[in-house]
Amino acid sequence: MFSNPVRVVFFVIPFLGATLSASGQAPSASPGLTLTVTETQQPAPESGPVRRLSVDEAVALALEQNLSIQVQRLDPQVQDLSVAQARAAWTPNVSTTFSLNQRQDQNTGFLSGGFGTEKIGTDRVSTDVGFNQLLPWRGASVNLNWNSARRSTDSIFDDFNPSLSSFVTASFVQPLMRNAAIDTPRQQLLVTQRNREISDIDLRQMVLTTVRNVRNAYWELSYAVSSLDVNHLSLDLARQLLKDNRARVEIGTLAPLDIIAAEAEVAQREEAVILADAAVDQAEDRLRALIFDPQMPRFWSTKVELTDKPAFQAKPIDIEQAVRQALDKRTDLRQTRKTLEVSDINIRYFRNQILPDVNVQMDYTVRGTGGTRLEPLRGLPTGPITRAVIDRRGYGNILSDMFTNDFPIWTLSLQVGYPIGTSASEANLARAKLQYQQSQLQMKNLELQVSQQVRDAGRQVNTNLKRVDTTRSARELAERRLDAEQKKFAAGMSSSFFIFQAQRDLAQARNAELRAVLDYNRSLVDFETVQEAPVSGGGITIAPAANKN
Repeated sequence: MFSNPVRVVFFVIPFLGATLSASGQAPSASPGLTLTVTETQQPAPESGPVRRLSVDEAVALALEQNLSIQVQRLDPQVQDLSVAQARAAWTPNVSTTFSLNQRQDQNTGFLSGGFGTEKIGTDRVSTDVGFNQLLPWRGASVNLNWNSARRSTDSIFDDFNPSLSSFVTASFVQPLMRNAAIDTPRQQLLVTQRNREISDIDLRQMVLTTVRNVRNAYWELSYAVSSLDVNHLSLDLARQLLKDNRARVEIGTLAPLDIIAAEAEVAQREEAVILADAAVDQAEDRLRALIFDPQMPRFWSTKVELTDKPAFQAKPIDIEQAVRQALDKRTDLRQTRKTLEVSDINIRYFRNQILPDVNVQMDYTVRGTGGTRLEPLRGLPTGPITRAVIDRRGYGNILSDMFTNDFPIWTLSLQVGYPIGTSASEANLARAKLQYQQSQLQMKNLELQVSQQVRDAGRQVNTNLKRVDTTRSARELAERRLDAEQKKFAAGMSSSFFIFQAQRDLAQARNAELRAVLDYNRSLVDFETVQEAPVSGGGITIAPAANKN
């Protein structure tokens, strides 16, 4: 019965403990350390709807409902409004003014225009319609103004009383140096257009990053579920061995100490199951937050059931080709290139602003005058003044004078301005050149980092591929070892301790193989993503070996 010396030791220990306790040489075992194996009472899980999803369906849900993507989709619309706001600089502007003016002047003598009165009154009613626009080429601008007025006065010197007048003035201003090639509105428009393109790149990057996170979260949940199954299986093996040990103790073929060791092992594996179950819930929450709309009913209670498993399928990769593709398509590189374009626009603008301000302006005016025309004033007045009406010219006659261009006025002028000393534009130009040079260096540094990231991601794929092979071999060896230990135990050549150790090693090997397959699939996802968008965390560093249970 006691041919195995290990079993003899385990059998003798309880009797030694009893003898020492009875003689007072050792304290009795503390009640708080007594190990009793009981079935763990789990709270009833919250019931809720079950959503079966494949990895592609999870990605499609995320593209539709993910909050980060929804937020990022609004940015291009905001930038569209910024572009529209910049284009508004060339929007025509129409203005209208109506004014009424009354004036009373003191009669200070005959030359004031008054005769026989203490005050000289003047009434004027005028309307003005204006149109101005900055033209979208070469910085030119045009301005049109149409003014009409009616004036009546008590002055004796006016030949038209009341008088009507109207004129139309057209002005055209063309910059010749500063603001000719580029001006502030065109600079703002070009910058906002580049920002609009950057917002599209940002949206693309957000989509790629979210797809990567969803796929990785999906496989992480799949691993957590599989790991939970492995821990359940390990617990079932420990419980079965405990049951067998109790039966052997009852028939006297096994020492009672093996029951205590088995009970301790069952308790440890129950803890591992509890932790694995919590890991499943945590992984499910992460996936749920990525793919579901938080406003949906029973958001937190909806269970996710995965239909895809992280199957292992080796895929060849070309790291050098991936590096070339990343240097061409990476979103962060494209953003930096657009930023360089913005800097180039600013340099063009500030270089133009240091030029002399030379503008040519042409004004042209047509006008007409009418009203009630009085006879000329002759000699000095010696009594009441009465002036006969010679003619009446209405507003139609005034318009006729204008359209027939009877009384034109034109002006051609050249305006030149140049600051004395260093201008703000020169300082802005120097700063823009330095920023452009800095951005070019940052671009080169970013290209180096991108190449390194892609190469790291490619090496990660190859490393995880090798891990799958080694962990699979380790799992097969662990299965064979457990089978051998069980046969030895049945023949009385081994103990429960070695059985439990083999079971723990097998559970660890199975988890390590699951983790290696998961990491390989994740590294493939990261390798595909890193060629188009930056990735952070996971997939770039070699995953550590799985922890022991």
